[in-house]
Amino acid sequence: MSSAPVPRLHILTDETVQSRWSHLDIARFAVAGGADAVQFREKRLRTTRELVETARAIRAVCEGSHALLVVDDRADVAAAAAAHGVHLGRDDLDPDTARRLLGPGALIGRTANSYAEAAAVWHGPIDYLGVGPVFGTLTKANPAPPLGLEALAAICRDSPVPVVAIGSITPERIPDVIAAGAHGVAVVSAVVCADDPMAAVRACREALDRALAAKGAPW
Repeated sequence: MSSAPVPRLHILTDETVQSRWSHLDIARFAVAGGADAVQFREKRLRTTRELVETARAIRAVCEGSHALLVVDDRADVAAAAAAHGVHLGRDDLDPDTARRLLGPGALIGRTANSYAEAAAVWHGPIDYLGVGPVFGTLTKANPAPPLGLEALAAICRDSPVPVVAIGSITPERIPDVIAAGAHGVAVVSAVVCADDPMAAVRACREALDRALAAKGAPW
């Protein structure tokens, strides 16, 4: 398990729901806006070399800031790019193998779309759960049904690891998500589809900090 704190504000890069901003553009907006983690997400068919090159470029953007680079799905790419961690889906490499590949200090997240899925994996060698879609999603062709705040709260209550909520997260929805018990949030469309992505990241950061302060939680 990683000894580093689990990031509170994860910004995911995505070039499929919009075409104005590249992965690197979004990473720069995320870091400048105060994100704790930049998650490199590329679902299109790309060579491993291309993925590693992009991940390394994002890692360079993160250097000199407190933001961590987390690679979506691909533990091998995360290892080759010296990323800080990986976020795994149900069809990706299992967390035990990813932990052996990346080492004890790597941050490893795991997606869960339901309470049952969360409970099946939360005792594994992971550092956090990415739970959702809480309010639905615009970034996947065949998404899981919206989880809702009540189910999110149940997972947050019982999970032994921090929960990061994802799925149509906006600054306006962040207070309810944190009140439900989430450790943090992962944001995609509200940032990458914005006319001013940096301002959108800052709005998420401010909403998150206010919500955490209201709960008396540390930054």
